[in-house]
Amino acid sequence: MATTLITKLADGTLDVPDQVAIPFVIGDGIGPDIWRASVRVFDAAVEKAYKGKRKIHWKEVLAGEKAFQETGEWLPAETLASFREHLVGIKGPLTTPIGGGIRSLNVAIRKALDLYVCQRPTRWFKGVPSPVKHPEQVDMVIFRENTEDIYTGIEFPAESPEGKRVREFLTRDMAIDFDFTDDTAIGIKTVSEQGSKRLIRAAIEHAILHGLPSVTLVHKGNIMKYTEGAFKSWGYDLAETEFSGTTYTWRQWERKKAAAGEQAANEEMATAEAGGSVIVKDVIADNFLQQILLNPKDYSVIATLNLNGDYISDALAAIVGGIGIAPGANINYQTGHAVFEATHGTAPRFADTDTMNPSSVILSGVMLFEYIGWDEAAKLIVAALQQTILDGTVTVDFFNQMTDGKLLKTSEFGSAIIDKIKSGFDRSIYK
Repeated sequence: MATTLITKLADGTLDVPDQVAIPFVIGDGIGPDIWRASVRVFDAAVEKAYKGKRKIHWKEVLAGEKAFQETGEWLPAETLASFREHLVGIKGPLTTPIGGGIRSLNVAIRKALDLYVCQRPTRWFKGVPSPVKHPEQVDMVIFRENTEDIYTGIEFPAESPEGKRVREFLTRDMAIDFDFTDDTAIGIKTVSEQGSKRLIRAAIEHAILHGLPSVTLVHKGNIMKYTEGAFKSWGYDLAETEFSGTTYTWRQWERKKAAAGEQAANEEMATAEAGGSVIVKDVIADNFLQQILLNPKDYSVIATLNLNGDYISDALAAIVGGIGIAPGANINYQTGHAVFEATHGTAPRFADTDTMNPSSVILSGVMLFEYIGWDEAAKLIVAALQQTILDGTVTVDFFNQMTDGKLLKTSEFGSAIIDKIKSGFDRSIYK
């Protein structure tokens, strides 16, 4: 049967054919092992859910070490063209090239496709070893701004002529009161209103669509007032204008308190919550890293800048069992482009050992299915993965933290999930 492309319709929804081609990058290091296990799970779930009516035709595209070995390029133009054409793709972990040129293949892909949202859902699967007492209280979705902040790569070595010129400019022309010594390197942090608002807009829309209670703006605006402080202010501006009537902000609470007292402000917020409004609040980044340990149940959707999001995503992943079970997506909600990815590294010393946990790629595939509207396949995978873990049949990362588990290879773990998918077990408890 002929395959056709996913297209974005005028109303913003995706038109997904039953026979669809989706490009994938197999990844470096452990990438091939975890991809081979994952793709079998994907295909089994689609077959079980749709009984042959739907099918994904996987199209390999090259990036990373395999691309360099075969083409001499780390990120061939053909790969980016394929991601553009097909709208949706998925990738394994990629190595960082040594030497000049591309700083990060992951960042290069995000930049080329303007994938401004890095979305990282974090939840605990029962039975997964965790370093905290109540990991089940963690159920958050991170919306990390993906194109700005210090990840733009605007920085200058201390010993470079450019570094010297920037130091002189800041001292002479901008009258910056800082003792720039000759061994001071310079980096530039960029935060724009447009970039901030489109990220926060996506986070609020996600909360509204899924009936989630709050969006938290995480920032360090008490120190970086004109970048991260502006991010917070722009977020409140957006919520109070574009989403008036469907959100209620802490800034509105503060205004009501100043005008009518704390009791009146609390009553207004309570009325808004009872009416289904999404509460938009903010937390200083360092305090938030405490709160996800102390009071994680108080947070649902998180909107934050690039560096904060990097730290927060990995910290949350550790709470629910580690980055090996943390999925991720890079999305442009305006164009429809999305690349789903393993969030961990390549772990090259474990390459071709068939030992590592494929769950990051598997759950990224779940996100892909949800994104294209194939929800039944997504639910099948989540339920089967949960049951496989409850059975104590796990890969080495979880096995080493269990007392009575059964150690499986990567491929065997994938097969165990597939067995659950095919068995038709009762999965109502996992809804």
